[in-house]
Amino acid sequence: MTERIDCDIAVIGAGSAGLSVAAGAAMLGVRTVLIERGRMGGDCLNYGCVPSKALIAASRHAVGWRQAGRLGIRYAEPEIDFPAVMRHVQDTIAAIAPNDSIERFTALGVQVLQGEACFTGPDSLTVDGRRIHARRFVIATGSQPLIPPIEGLADTPYLTNETVFALDRLPLHLLVIGGGPVGIELAQAFRRLGSRVSVIEQRHCLPREDTELSGPVLDALRDDGVDIRQQTAVVRAENTAAGIVLTLQAADGTTERIAGSHLLVAAGRRPAVDGLTLERAGIASGPAGITVDRGLRTSNRRVYAIGDVTGLSPFTHTAGYHAALVLKNALFRLPAKADHDLMPRVTYSDPELAAVGLDEAAARARHGAIRILRWPFAATDRAQAEGRTQGLVKVIVTPRGRILGAGIVGPDAGDLLQPWSLALGRRLGIGAMQAMIAPYPTRSEAGKRVAGEFFRPQLFNPLTRRLVRLLARLG
Repeated sequence: MTERIDCDIAVIGAGSAGLSVAAGAAMLGVRTVLIERGRMGGDCLNYGCVPSKALIAASRHAVGWRQAGRLGIRYAEPEIDFPAVMRHVQDTIAAIAPNDSIERFTALGVQVLQGEACFTGPDSLTVDGRRIHARRFVIATGSQPLIPPIEGLADTPYLTNETVFALDRLPLHLLVIGGGPVGIELAQAFRRLGSRVSVIEQRHCLPREDTELSGPVLDALRDDGVDIRQQTAVVRAENTAAGIVLTLQAADGTTERIAGSHLLVAAGRRPAVDGLTLERAGIASGPAGITVDRGLRTSNRRVYAIGDVTGLSPFTHTAGYHAALVLKNALFRLPAKADHDLMPRVTYSDPELAAVGLDEAAARARHGAIRILRWPFAATDRAQAEGRTQGLVKVIVTPRGRILGAGIVGPDAGDLLQPWSLALGRRLGIGAMQAMIAPYPTRSEAGKRVAGEFFRPQLFNPLTRRLVRLLARLG
């Protein structure tokens, strides 16, 4: 007989989003089932954020060794032990994995099932012969690498983020298809570890970002020796005796062939919905992901979808944000709604690129009259002392000082963005940022200085000078 399991909430997917919902629900005493067909921790732990940042950390040590000469410290060229670097990557995953393990979630009271979930109706699904009935379902299956329809690619060996961290030898020449954050981060890391790297992007690299901020990132990659081909399409891939060969077509129609030892496909993501048979549960979806309302509820009122599978904002912190909203909606019946305009994002290149809210183009389209405030890192004492002066803070405000968006390119941009994310979320004006006391000497002074630029025209003008002189005469 088929085993039947009844629960209050069934969560499909044990990545960042699903784990957060399952842990929260179980700790609130809700009967919770968690279903995962692959590795606990999902993409972020095993193939994404964690391994990539471990690899980037190693590459930054290598380049720091090389660049110390500008501060008067000279070393020999660092020796790269690539297998040891990859052991560091795997050790990092292993150190974090217990937080996402079956044992931990079982101890929290979650019933963890390993297998393929398949909807059989609007209120039921099966997992390897077991039938699950739940009052509420949460789909948190994430996303998978998007493989573009390039002629010959199916017959050519290629890497994705799911396989690149299993390499045991450093690629001699890594070809990267895709100039988004994943492609850019890994291209720079492998180049700094000693690979030749070529990036091919059909549009512009980092297409979601303000070009004033993405420009310094691409310049840094070029300085590292990365070959960047923008507005260039890959029309054919071949596996030859000489290695992997790509046929490229530039915007003007000219073609060329480029050969490499390894190929990394980083051309985007697609929602992981294969095998779920969503149609049996009346759940609408499209190429971008499962369709949800602002409360993250699908067309089936019993079912929520969160994280990458919605196609709304492909970040791990979005997954955590979605999980909190679903717990409010599904368990507390509070009308919580998602606002993705406030979602920060970071590209972990060197320099980092971080942004939140509207960029300049979007702000002009939505609000018309805006003001742009800028402050270069070169004008901060800490940057000069460390010899790392590249980058700037760029803030978009209304004429009355309402903050619409902020972007930072430079060292530790992701950390420096956090006050701006808080300001946007709490609807603080630019005056609150200018009033902040920044410790000296830190890079955070750039945030205070850029806010001060809003008040410079009003403060340092002829009328203000006359007022000061008048007050001086009055003693």
